[in-house]
Amino acid sequence: MMWRHVASNALSFFVVLLFLAGGAVLWGVNEYSAEGPLEQPICLQVPAGTNMRRVSADLAEQGAVSSGTVFRIGVEYADKTRRLRQGSYLIPAEASMAEIADIVTRGGASTCGTQVVYTIGVADLLARVRELDPATSRFREVVRFSPLSDEPPPEYLAVRERADTQYAVLVVEGTTVWQVARSLNALDILQGEVIELPPEGSLAPDSYDVVPGAQVEALLARMSSAQARILAEEWAGRADGLPLETPEEALILASIIEKETSVPDERRQVSSVFVNRLNRRMRLQTDPTVIYGVTNGEGVLGRGLRRSELDTPTPWNTYVIDGLPPTPIANPGRAAINAALNPDTTEYVFFVADGTGGHAFATNLDDHNRNVARWRQIEAEQAAAQAAAQAETAEN
Repeated sequence: MMWRHVASNALSFFVVLLFLAGGAVLWGVNEYSAEGPLEQPICLQVPAGTNMRRVSADLAEQGAVSSGTVFRIGVEYADKTRRLRQGSYLIPAEASMAEIADIVTRGGASTCGTQVVYTIGVADLLARVRELDPATSRFREVVRFSPLSDEPPPEYLAVRERADTQYAVLVVEGTTVWQVARSLNALDILQGEVIELPPEGSLAPDSYDVVPGAQVEALLARMSSAQARILAEEWAGRADGLPLETPEEALILASIIEKETSVPDERRQVSSVFVNRLNRRMRLQTDPTVIYGVTNGEGVLGRGLRRSELDTPTPWNTYVIDGLPPTPIANPGRAAINAALNPDTTEYVFFVADGTGGHAFATNLDDHNRNVARWRQIEAEQAAAQAAAQAETAEN
C-alpha cells in the first residue's frame, strides 16, 4: 500500500511538472511572438564575430526584449542561431522577438547606422556622411565634401575607422563614363583604378553598395551588367514602328533625351520630337550632342555654345550630321531608355525652354519661333534680375 501511495504521489507530481512545463512553453511561445516592450526604435549593432547570446543580452539591456533567454531559445528553436549576420539594424518600436530575429538573420544591407554616400554627378563628386536617427527613421547629414578637390574632414576620417560604416556609390543620370571613371579613381575605399574607359552610355545610373577594398573594375562590371540588363528589358517592350534598328541606337537616343530634359513628364514628349524628326529625315539639331563633341564628355562646358561650335562638323554635331550620332553622349537611366522606346504620339518637331524648367513644344516653325522669342525675353529678364542682385550685393 505504501508503494502504491508513493507511486501515486510521484505520478501526480510528474503530471504537475508536465502541466507547468507545458504552461511555460506556451507562455514562451506567446512571449516570443507578442508585441515587444521597445518604446522607441533603436539601431542594433551586430559586430563581426559576435554570437546570439551577446546579441540577446544587448537586446535585453536596451529594452527591446522582455527576456534575453526566451529570445535566445526562440531563435534556437526556429533554427536561426547560425544565421546571425554582421551589420547595423533598425529595430522598430514594439517589434516582437520573432520580428527582431528575422531582422538580424535575414542578411542583406544594413538598415541603420552611419552611411557614407558618394554621389557621382555631372559637375562634381560629393561625399556625404550621414547617420540614421532611429526615432524618426531619417538620416541626419554630418558632413559633406568633394573628394576631387577637398581634404577629407575629421568627421569622415573618424567613420572610415569604424567597421560598421556602410558605403554606397550613387551614379546620377546623365553622367558620362569619363565623369564616373574620374570619380571612382578618387575614392579612397576602392582598390585599383579605371585605366580604359567603358563604352559611353554603358553604365547604369543607380545606387551601388560597396565595401572598403572593393575593386574598381568589379564595380564598373556591375554597372555595365545592370545597364545591359535594363536595355534588353526595355528593348523587348518597345513600341512598334520606331526608326531605331538596334538596342544601341535606342541607348543613343535615350542619352540625348536624358540630357535634354530633367522633367519626368516631358521625356516621352521630347522622345516624340526626335522620333518624328528621324521619321521625316530632319536633322535632330540638339545642343547636348554638340556640347559632347566639344568636350568629348570630359567635364562640363560651363558656358553657352558659340555659333562657330554649332557650325563646326564633329561626329556628334547633329546640326551638321544626319540621323543619330555614333555613340551615346551620357549614361541614361531606365526612364529615359523607356521614353526612347515608348514615345508619346504627337506631331511635335520643335521644342525650346519655357522658363519653368520645362519646354514649349511646337508642330511648325512659326509657333516654334514665337516660343523661342518668348524664351529669349525670359533669358533677358533673368539676366537683368541677376545683374541687379549682384549690384545690390556689391553696394551692401
